[in-house]
Amino acid sequence: MTASPTAVRFDDDRMWVELEDGRVLGVPLAWFPRLLRAMPQERADVELSPSGLHWDALDEDISVNGLLAGRGDMTHPLVA
Repeated sequence: MTASPTAVRFDDDRMWVELEDGRVLGVPLAWFPRLLRAMPQERADVELSPSGLHWDALDEDISVNGLLAGRGDMTHPLVA
């Protein structure tokens, strides 16, 4: 079972997700272009659920399982 998120914060180039088991995940904002381009107040308007993060206005959903697996935005696959 995956730990639920308890808080989210941002710095200039990373999103930090705190989990209920004490882990803190730092992921590059470049993995999530909508968050990278968003204004700070848009990033702050996040909803936490037991399985992930949701930004209604940005149409962004991120699962904790995806973060733990090292996956970024799956709607824009990387071009080799």
